[in-house]
Amino acid sequence: MKRKFPWLRSLLVLGCFGLVISFIIPLLDRIIQIYQLVAASSPILGGFVVLLLIGLFVGLFLIIWRYLRLFQSEPSKPRPIPEVPTDKIEAAQDSLEALERQVEQIQDEVMRRSLSEQTEQLKKNFIRQELRVVVFGVGSAGKTSLVNGLLDLSLQDITVKGEVGAVMGTTQLGKVYTPVRFHGLEVPIQFTDCPGILEASALGSDREQEARKIATEADLIMFVVDDDLRSSEFEVLKALTDIGKRTILAFNKIDRLTKSDREIIQTSLRSRVLDFIAPEDVVAISASPAAITLDSGEVVTPKPKIQPLLVRTLDILSYEGDELVADNVLLRSQRLTEATREALSQQQQAEAEKVVEKFQWLVVGVVFATPLPVVDLLATAAINAQMVVEIGKVYGCEINIDRGKELANSLTRTLVSLGIVKGVVQIITTLISVTVVGLVLKATVQSVTAAYLTRIAGKSFIEYFSRDRDWGDGGIAEVVQRQFQLNRRDEFLKIFVQDAVNRVMVLVKQKTT
Repeated sequence: MKRKFPWLRSLLVLGCFGLVISFIIPLLDRIIQIYQLVAASSPILGGFVVLLLIGLFVGLFLIIWRYLRLFQSEPSKPRPIPEVPTDKIEAAQDSLEALERQVEQIQDEVMRRSLSEQTEQLKKNFIRQELRVVVFGVGSAGKTSLVNGLLDLSLQDITVKGEVGAVMGTTQLGKVYTPVRFHGLEVPIQFTDCPGILEASALGSDREQEARKIATEADLIMFVVDDDLRSSEFEVLKALTDIGKRTILAFNKIDRLTKSDREIIQTSLRSRVLDFIAPEDVVAISASPAAITLDSGEVVTPKPKIQPLLVRTLDILSYEGDELVADNVLLRSQRLTEATREALSQQQQAEAEKVVEKFQWLVVGVVFATPLPVVDLLATAAINAQMVVEIGKVYGCEINIDRGKELANSLTRTLVSLGIVKGVVQIITTLISVTVVGLVLKATVQSVTAAYLTRIAGKSFIEYFSRDRDWGDGGIAEVVQRQFQLNRRDEFLKIFVQDAVNRVMVLVKQKTT
């Protein structure tokens, strides 16, 4: 915080300095007098006295100086900012390493092998020697003609090309071409001609999904249109850029338009995509110009006009190629990380539920062996505390038994305050009274009720630890209430009570034999 009156501090310092000087001069004169008196009888003793006085003076000065510093507001030290990899390549490498560590934690062998293979594929993509450009757009927008034209401009002789003039749906699967080289780019480019999108059929929908999947694996996307963007095209284009895909918008078939119409459409395109595509990345081309008839009657086919698009593509790949590859790997690794986290979450959920199931049936035996005057979950606090500790361990939260007791008791008080304990007693009593009679009725009700409440508690703690020890905005009461509602469905409750009663009957037989 800045001082409002900085001149006050300066004035205070000057005043104190003048005061110290006014004391120094008489003090020095007094020291000289003392020295003269003592030195007259013993010069050595006089020197010692002078040194002692000077030491006292210096000590007094340091005390005053220290006192003045108390009034200075020392600037607070800024909190250290954690180092975050700003380089995309470094970020992608870190993401892959973190992904590998997560995959190793998965216990399901089939799932672990699958995710491990995908991770290895990502690592290979990170060190691959070519850049991937995907040509994307609606059917018959001229994608295949564009790819063939680009291949003709490469430094290699391409013998396998797509079918020029493809009708809607001809490119059913992504056609991947052999990587080719261009002047000015050190690494080759691998072109992929995607299936057409926005086709009105079930098969067309499947092809579109395949096209989108291929596009998400691209380093650079050429989105081809032959007119102004339709709303459906705009939505797809926006979705691709939203996930971080570098995109060039190729305005094809300009040879079929007048100059004024071409300029109007191109201006409109640039305006509509200005928020996510730079104007220079909206390029007008003619991948397969229509034949024209000259006045002489001769029919000629103009050369394709795709050089501006190629120049812009090579410019982007030259300056941003490494980052685009890193972006691609980072995006795909993040998606794979989400899948891995989901698998780990399901794994933890299953392990935690096993813990809850173990303790809910353990409570049945404990309460039945030691009937309580009233159903009070606090009586099984030691068991529930250990359950909390074990659930926490499943989620990587190491807590001691004392902390487990605090959490268990806190949740128990919540159960009581919400009236859940009383409600559960009534529900269990109603369900049990039709099958269990006699002296064991009360003990059975208490046992089953305690098991059921332990289940609600355990499920609540699973939610708590899965949120990194956070009860959420609604607090513990909302979590407990939700788990109570989720676990009181008639079908489940009847099965649970019957299972619990069967366990009690086993205990009864053991007790009577």
